[in-house]
Amino acid sequence: MTVSQKICLGFLAVITVGTILLMMPFSTSSGTWNDPIVALFTSTSAVCVTGLGVVDTGTYFSFWGQLFMALLVQIGGLGYMTTTTFLILLIGRRFDLRQKIAIQQALDRPGMQGSVQIIRSIIATTLIFEITGIFLLLPAFVPDYGWNKGLWISIFHSINSWNNAGFSLFPDNLIKYQSSVLVVFVVTGLIIFGGIGYQVILEAFFWLRDTWQKRQLKLMFSLDFKVAVSTTIALLILGTIAFFCVELRNPATFGNLSLTDKLLVAWFQSVTPRTAGFNTIDIGKMTTAGLFITIALMFIGASPGGTGGGIKTTTLRVLTSCTKAILQGKEEVLLYERKIAVPLILKAVGVLIGSVATVIIATILIAITDPKISFIQLLFEVVSAFATVGLSTGITGSLSASAKLILVVVMYIGRVGVLLFMSAILGDPRPTNVHYPEENLLVG
Repeated sequence: MTVSQKICLGFLAVITVGTILLMMPFSTSSGTWNDPIVALFTSTSAVCVTGLGVVDTGTYFSFWGQLFMALLVQIGGLGYMTTTTFLILLIGRRFDLRQKIAIQQALDRPGMQGSVQIIRSIIATTLIFEITGIFLLLPAFVPDYGWNKGLWISIFHSINSWNNAGFSLFPDNLIKYQSSVLVVFVVTGLIIFGGIGYQVILEAFFWLRDTWQKRQLKLMFSLDFKVAVSTTIALLILGTIAFFCVELRNPATFGNLSLTDKLLVAWFQSVTPRTAGFNTIDIGKMTTAGLFITIALMFIGASPGGTGGGIKTTTLRVLTSCTKAILQGKEEVLLYERKIAVPLILKAVGVLIGSVATVIIATILIAITDPKISFIQLLFEVVSAFATVGLSTGITGSLSASAKLILVVVMYIGRVGVLLFMSAILGDPRPTNVHYPEENLLVG
């Protein structure tokens, strides 16, 4: 069994266990056996940290069902190999070469050195941010729901925020708290840091440590850090401005909100498409322009090494840098005075083509099974599933069983990654020493 097959089967195993647990009578509020499709869809959405739901999480599932969902989200956010490695560390076992290769591929690292230390850092970072989020959310939820329920709501939303899942225990998601500065900034902060990648967070920590200790030789930021941070900041600013402009005159979303609340809503909706499914306005009532902007942000997604999905910010920058190089007549693709290797460019192109193909095929199939759904709603749902976002215009629960199963496959492919999924099916790529003659081709 290849490494890619092991990772893909690992996710399938977790989804299967989650489906069985969520089917049990003690997982539902009614105390009856759960619908298998509802259980499968919810388990897949949780493990793939998507957040799409066909039922209301807060009322349909019991405490145990909600707890299972939170655990599945945590495992899905960390990743199958990270979770497995952590469990191996707990029981004190050593890693063999195959396990180190699997960790390297799962974390998309260039080498196998320091894999164990990276796993420990990832677990520690996750716990620090999630626990901090819980304590910060307590003042918002405890006064409204009491200590016990308020604590659980804080735990559930902190886990879902950090892991970019987007499941909420409220029927209207976070619309009730659209004016709460505390909830908005804690949730968006967890989403941003969770999606930006562990390597970026660790580099920022070491840089701050060196600055605090006034060391002369400070850490030099990697290209990954520069690209992820700059692209994330640019998308957040542009997204906030775009949402504010297109929804400003929409009474169904901004309505009678104050200027401050409108800015909070625009900021929140700029963050959540990348890639957590929380919302502070009714997505189904957004303008067509607002929906299309959301689709674009969802498709781009978060950064590599984080808990989000999409084609990733680095892929976007590599592709835009390729376009810039062509327009400038250059034969090298540069980013921050660094040359991008051809294999990375080919990988970025492969990710884009594979992602577009997945979205197109899924959209066509669901359009056949559910022909009455409008195109913009259908495309929105498919991109949200593929990019593991979880935002919806409200059609998820009304989809046919066939459409739900298609979305299950789309969420799975989006979480494990298009290239990894194809490698699991076709086998890991093997380099070749055969070189063919070069010839020109008319392009564009």
